[in-house]
Amino acid sequence: MASAAPALTRIESDSLGSMEIPADAYWGIHTARADANFPITKRPISVYPDLVRALAMVKQASARANREIGVLDPERADLIDRAAQRVIDGEFHDQFTVGVIQGGAGTSTNMNANEVITNIALEIAGREKGDYAFLSPIDHTNRSQSTNDVYPTAVKIGLSLTLRSLLDELDLLRRSFLGKAGEFHDILKVGRTQLQDAVPMTLGQEFHGFATTLGEDHSRLTENASLMFEINMGATAIGTGITTHADYAPAVLRHLREITALDLSTATDLVESTSDTGAFMSFSSSLKRNAIKLSKICNDLRLLSSGPQAGLGEINLPAMQAGSSIMPGKVNPVIPEVVNQVAFAVVGADMTVTMAVEGGQLQLNAFEPVIAHSIFQSITWMRQAMWTLRVNCVDGITANRDRLGAMVGASVGVITALTPFIGYAAAAALAKTALLTNRNVADLVVEAGLMSRDEVMKQLSPARLSGLEAVTAAIPIIAPEDLIEI
Repeated sequence: MASAAPALTRIESDSLGSMEIPADAYWGIHTARADANFPITKRPISVYPDLVRALAMVKQASARANREIGVLDPERADLIDRAAQRVIDGEFHDQFTVGVIQGGAGTSTNMNANEVITNIALEIAGREKGDYAFLSPIDHTNRSQSTNDVYPTAVKIGLSLTLRSLLDELDLLRRSFLGKAGEFHDILKVGRTQLQDAVPMTLGQEFHGFATTLGEDHSRLTENASLMFEINMGATAIGTGITTHADYAPAVLRHLREITALDLSTATDLVESTSDTGAFMSFSSSLKRNAIKLSKICNDLRLLSSGPQAGLGEINLPAMQAGSSIMPGKVNPVIPEVVNQVAFAVVGADMTVTMAVEGGQLQLNAFEPVIAHSIFQSITWMRQAMWTLRVNCVDGITANRDRLGAMVGASVGVITALTPFIGYAAAAALAKTALLTNRNVADLVVEAGLMSRDEVMKQLSPARLSGLEAVTAAIPIIAPEDLIEI
């Protein structure tokens, strides 16, 4: 007699009724309801792998703490521990299906984690998925916990993990600009303020400035990362710790520190910590700062490479794709442009975080899912933007040495270097003459009898023009009317 075909579904129940769940699904009824209720973004929480890993870390630490304090038997605690480890190792992430934007302050995400880890544990034990009489997503996997301490803790841990990759990419980008600063260290160019010609500098100095500002952002982001280290595990619903053993909070903290290798600490006021989401706002703000400064650098790269004939044309960006469907040969600065757009999105995400933080009410902020999504998205997009900027743009930038040299030679701004020797008034008069007659500044100074040719050329050397070698002297007061007529 042929054996019966395996069941395609299983029945699960909750306080609202029963549902058929695919037999091979590791998620259960709570996840199924969330999938039906929140078809908003079409983006599951699994798009942020570090958030999924962080959820599993919290469940693993809780299982160990519950076993330690005697509120969960060793067999079930071990099964949950082993199941959570498999998720931490990257398995079953496709089972985390609830949308990143959801109502309920993260309850759907917490239940998705509870159900998946429980069913993995049941499978390890040789039992059928959905055998919750033996191992329950709520009574066992969620023991001593509430969404209101699990979710924010997991978000903070997940953000801390994700930030590491952003910081690594940011440092690589900084080093790329630093390498270009060395390559361009001897190339003089005209500096600009308010888009008008200013004093000379080197192209290397300009790129070194880019590297320095990115290094400062690396420091600020690292500092703000510590905001994510204060957690509220043990707070349960609103911070009073109801249903939780007195020894649970210190035990789960100790295990979480070991599992995550993060310098976590338990908030001193769990009621305040459960309701306050200000740390997310501060963290998001530091990301916005980095995005804005990165966008400004990209603006500069687009300006410096503008042309190639009718623009500044000081540098060449790598040609990455054809730039027009109608103008032959046109190549656009597409890599800096996409980084600009990422920056705009990060600014918008920061505003979303700000409003969501403000929208919190009484003992809980119900809008943490959009806070989490906004910050995870910002980190993810910025990391990828930095990668493409480095690999597809900065590493391949070249300098137009001849054009830069010609512009410096024709610039009246170089006379600023001579003001310590001939005075501001004389320099201003000669600069005006140079602009009107299109004459060389050095020639005018020598012809006016103010300095010898050798002295002028010495003071207009690249090292002194760029400020690498600062030399001043007593300034003689020379009135414009005392200048020799040119």
